[in-house]
Amino acid sequence: MAQATQRLADAGVPSPRFDAEELAAFVHGVKRGELHLVQDGDFDARYWEAVARREAREPLQHITGRAFFRYLELQVGPGVFVPRPETESVVGWAIDAVRAMDVVEPLIVDLCSGSGAIALAMAQEVPRSRVHAVELSEDALVWTRKNAQGSRVSVHQGDALSALPELDGQVDLVISNPPYIPLTEWEYVAPEARDHDPQMALFSGEDGLDAIRGIERTAHRLLRPGGLVVIEHADTQGGQVPWIFHEAAGWSDAADHPDLNNRPRFATARKATP
Repeated sequence: MAQATQRLADAGVPSPRFDAEELAAFVHGVKRGELHLVQDGDFDARYWEAVARREAREPLQHITGRAFFRYLELQVGPGVFVPRPETESVVGWAIDAVRAMDVVEPLIVDLCSGSGAIALAMAQEVPRSRVHAVELSEDALVWTRKNAQGSRVSVHQGDALSALPELDGQVDLVISNPPYIPLTEWEYVAPEARDHDPQMALFSGEDGLDAIRGIERTAHRLLRPGGLVVIEHADTQGGQVPWIFHEAAGWSDAADHPDLNNRPRFATARKATP
């Protein structure tokens, strides 16, 4: 384990010890906290194959086939964006906001759903909600449907810019983790994302805000008056995104919010009432 940790650290993996343990637990079919139960003599040689893949900066979640998000364990792999821990605080804010609404069965739409992490977390933690997940990519949709199987989430293939016209003016909350990396930043993106996450889930125009501008229009169309939009963005875009949700476009209370590291991570706004 120490040797694997050192190899991963030398390869530039951000969390070498955690990844070394998670790979060992995966290969041996135990939880990380149970690794002490695996005898040295029983250590599987397949472990080193997994370490070599992670050393080459293949995402940990692609190797194990699973990603953890809030209280969920999701299936992920090539073709779908791997959910990130920073998105958990975005969803936490949205869950609190929906719970505070005086709505018996809140209607929620997750745009650019990917693995379905956001939609499934909302459905799980707001038990009487009606949740719709929208994803354009056929490759990603395979994983959305796998993860949503048996849940209350309704999955739709469609473009976030024209999705769900039948729900216009009825939705209580629209949430999205859209692509938001500027095309000019390509070379600075971590290899796990740049080389393995789908490009359409990462990049969005010269300033990274093209998808968010489109989702602003969709959210305004879908939301009821007083409904909320919650949208993740890059920490370098703090201050820019709330300006997209301005009063002249029919919004109020636009604001940025920090993540756990106190960096601007997501913006929220309320559809203005007539």
